[in-house]
Amino acid sequence: MTKWERVLAAVRGEQVDCVPTSLWGHDFLREWTAEGLAEAMLERHRTYNWDFMKVNPRASSFVEDWGCRFQASGDPLRSPSLLECPVNGISDWAKIQPLDVSVGALGEQLRALRMIKDGLAGDAPFVQTVFSPLSVAGRLAGGREDLVKETMRREPGKLHRVLSIITETFVGYTRACAEVGASGIFFATTVWASKDVLTPEDYREYGLPYDLEVMRAASTSPFNILHICGRNIMFELLAGAPVHAINWAATVPGNPTLKEGLARTTRAVIGGISEKTVLVEGTPEDVAFQARQAVKETGGKRFLLGPGCTIPPQAPEANLRAVVIQ
Repeated sequence: MTKWERVLAAVRGEQVDCVPTSLWGHDFLREWTAEGLAEAMLERHRTYNWDFMKVNPRASSFVEDWGCRFQASGDPLRSPSLLECPVNGISDWAKIQPLDVSVGALGEQLRALRMIKDGLAGDAPFVQTVFSPLSVAGRLAGGREDLVKETMRREPGKLHRVLSIITETFVGYTRACAEVGASGIFFATTVWASKDVLTPEDYREYGLPYDLEVMRAASTSPFNILHICGRNIMFELLAGAPVHAINWAATVPGNPTLKEGLARTTRAVIGGISEKTVLVEGTPEDVAFQARQAVKETGGKRFLLGPGCTIPPQAPEANLRAVVIQ
């Protein structure tokens, strides 16, 4: 089977010749330009021959055009530091207005996608990361979850307004990603669909409607993934999301196992590799064993093998190579 055939068969629950596999992570040195990001993503794809690519743009790109400023670490193992953010109090949400996604940092990401499409030359599907509106709002506030929650309590209308604006922007961005050739999106809730951060009631009001709107904007794409990040995730609220596959940290306590996830959704499931522990600290044999266990747990049907979240840059090359199961 080709990689495209393998991935699409897996999401349909059909027989595959081997389980589709991919890992994804940041390149903190090269992700600061369109050319550098494309080069890093294509280099990793060619090195490990993954079945699909999840593009890892710098997380700051989602908020730079609204005035967030960051300093690159200059260290391949460290993420950038926040220098300035536009939202430091409830009144500051009024500063946020819709963006033209064809320019600035978001336009840069679209240029990278064009280069990735050309570089892949149809070899495999590739999906662009898109953060949830609540996640973007939190980053506009400098990562202050408390400020977002305070706005929920004191000025819910202001938060709904800004979430609508962010959603409008990223609906347009999602469609633009498809127009330049991306196979779909990797929609990430980050921390906001976790019961450790929000109640299900608050997520239903401030998260779910906006998340679904962005995901629906990608409905014509052939391969869309939902990533529910963190522990104690609200899997049941998102089990019917309009995507082809759901990815989460299935090996983390408090989350559904892969087998439980398969039973709760009709979507394909992605995961099985403990990216923060086994992939970094284990031996290649440990990684291969965990990969085989994931295939055994799911029966290899409606399943794609991958990490529960972005892999740390210090993961040993031998361990990355050990993930593929023939």
